Amino acid sequence: MSIRILLLGGGGREHALVWKLSQSPLVDHVYVCPGNGGTAIHSKFSNLDLPSDDFSRLVDFAVQTNINLVVPGPEQPLVDGVETHFRKVGIPVFGPSQRAARMEGSKAFSKAFMARHNIPTAQFRVFKSTEIDAAIDYVKTCGHKVVLKADGLAAGKGVLIPETTDEAIAGLNDILVANVFGSAGSEVVIEELLIGPEISVLAFSDGYTIVPLPAGQDHKRIGEGDVGPNTGGMGVYAPAPVATPEVMDRIMRETLRPTIDGMRKDGFPFVGMLFTGFMLTPNGPKVLEYNVRFGDPETEALMLLLDEKADLAEIFLACAEHRLDAVDVPIRSGYAVSVVLASAGYPGSYPKGKKIEIGEMPSNVVVFHAGTKKSGDEIVTSGGRVIAVTSYAPTLQQALDLVYEGVDKISFEGKTFRRDIAHRALKAASEKSSGLTYAQAGVSVDAGNSLVETIKPHVRSTRRVGADAEIGGFGGVFDLKACGYEDPVLVSGTDGVGTKLRVAVDAGIHDTVGIDLVAIKLDVAVASEVIKGIAEGCRQANCALIGGETAEMPGMYQSGDYDLAGFAVGAVERTKILPRANITPGDILLGVASSGIHSNGFSLVRKILARTGLSYDSPCPWDTNITLGKALLEPTRIYIKQILPVAQKGLIKAMSHITGGGFIENIPRVLPKAQNGDGSSQRVGCFVDASTWEFPPVFQFLMQNGDVEPLEMARTFNNGIGMVLIVGRMMWTLR
Repeated sequence: MSIRILLLGGGGREHALVWKLSQSPLVDHVYVCPGNGGTAIHSKFSNLDLPSDDFSRLVDFAVQTNINLVVPGPEQPLVDGVETHFRKVGIPVFGPSQRAARMEGSKAFSKAFMARHNIPTAQFRVFKSTEIDAAIDYVKTCGHKVVLKADGLAAGKGVLIPETTDEAIAGLNDILVANVFGSAGSEVVIEELLIGPEISVLAFSDGYTIVPLPAGQDHKRIGEGDVGPNTGGMGVYAPAPVATPEVMDRIMRETLRPTIDGMRKDGFPFVGMLFTGFMLTPNGPKVLEYNVRFGDPETEALMLLLDEKADLAEIFLACAEHRLDAVDVPIRSGYAVSVVLASAGYPGSYPKGKKIEIGEMPSNVVVFHAGTKKSGDEIVTSGGRVIAVTSYAPTLQQALDLVYEGVDKISFEGKTFRRDIAHRALKAASEKSSGLTYAQAGVSVDAGNSLVETIKPHVRSTRRVGADAEIGGFGGVFDLKACGYEDPVLVSGTDGVGTKLRVAVDAGIHDTVGIDLVAIKLDVAVASEVIKGIAEGCRQANCALIGGETAEMPGMYQSGDYDLAGFAVGAVERTKILPRANITPGDILLGVASSGIHSNGFSLVRKILARTGLSYDSPCPWDTNITLGKALLEPTRIYIKQILPVAQKGLIKAMSHITGGGFIENIPRVLPKAQNGDGSSQRVGCFVDASTWEFPPVFQFLMQNGDVEPLEMARTFNNGIGMVLIVGRMMWTLR
């Protein structure tokens, strides 16, 4: 088989790809559009002088020249839908469809995807240009440092990392009001600033199979020591030592595999190179962003790590034809380093046309052209990043020695580069290794102690007679005698919040689920918010929060997840235990209004929400003053202040909490059996007239958008009645 390839792009990435493709025995010729000085003249590749954004002319050329495969290098053609143009004429493309390319083309889209598929990433909110006031309020109140990201493509410049709240507000005005990033800033993603080492993982995918390459660590800042403005990348090395086998395994399980499966399930399977940026946080790898193409300068280094037996053309075709599992992607051991030589002034304005002289390179060093062009018999500068010198060696230090030997053999006026590429890895290697700690295993004792100190004020606010409401131990005491009980019986209940937690985690709202119940997994900021909600619930119920235990279980939960379990104990005088034995036909059912969904039925809620296409950040359909996530997380109403005085007077015969099972299962649990004349018994029944109360809009929304039958609503949700009381008819009439 003889393959002709059309490769779109003209940077160092494209030179590295064509260099590796030309080694394939399958490849007849590679046309690079527009290419650069390094791709200009070769027996197997040449530059094509056509506008790279004129898809119609490119298709005509491909058909006339019998092109067998198209490989888009940059993101813009993919976001603009180049794949569709060639697919329509039967030419396979190594690259995603326009829909799948939205994973890079829209940060809001990709963040919503991550939330939908439980992929670990930073907490975030999305705001439109018309929501500038709400965005400013969010950065003032979110409680953490933020990163501001323009939603669309902004030539790598659409990310701001403000140091202060005032800088964040100024950045929001720049993006949403002043439009400094043009249409790319019509929406802004505000996300939590993540801390930790950053790595890039590039992976081949055919929509079903995904094969990652060794993780690289890029150097974005122009100056040594990571100072100065951000660039497109001044150097990279791979594999990054921080990307241990355990880290890579977790990345595959928690991110790469769920991403490919999720995109296919959502109707836009991914074909091509998925480039995912990760921050290795104390809570595990979290996604910074997706790119839908090869990275630069990562590609230059990775091409040298591909084994000589790796046929890049065969791999590309296998991906485009959905059979990646049928080919091998062998990687050789060792390290590759790429150092970028830039023009003076980059990333600001810089001169062009400077003559480049390249000496003889050491063995295992390759020079990849980026911002260069051929001018007569000379190669001159034509861009900010001019050349990427790349080396391979068995050890990282050997690769660094080789690459800088190669750097010194290249000269042009204003040559700018960094001599500290891989400084993080070298520093880590030089530090004395130490034994493993509990924290390295994922459990932070310090975080636990910090949490206890942080939440003590919330817990102390629940003090009442009988308890001092301290926390930090494994148990607590409560003095019933001090509360005036004479013959008390203890009553206990244990429950969980269920999949309502999934909504809380995905929506990034943690201060209300604690009202529904108690317990925590340790992220101190999140845990504090949850305990704050728990304390509020205790105050509403006149309960004391005592004891308290937290546990971290690495490997049991995905990063960012936690669980809540509550154990509540109350006391009642023996003579006032409910239900009473005097419930008879003719008694009255009194419904006490709920505050919303409470904490039952959220698996169905999430299923319905997925069908609507709305996100938790969407305006609530029945109350546009809040988000849908905030409305769905309205905490369970606590009825103690309304009901306890009536119960203490003996006016209530029974109470039924409408939770799991709805009306159909919960009310019958408190009804007695009635004696028949023949000595047999049958359970007392009841009627619930749903027309006697207003059907809340949240349940109307769920019923309509999920096409849920009335019977299913009645046995799943509380439908506006959170508690049912049974009272005598005469007693009700008198009052």
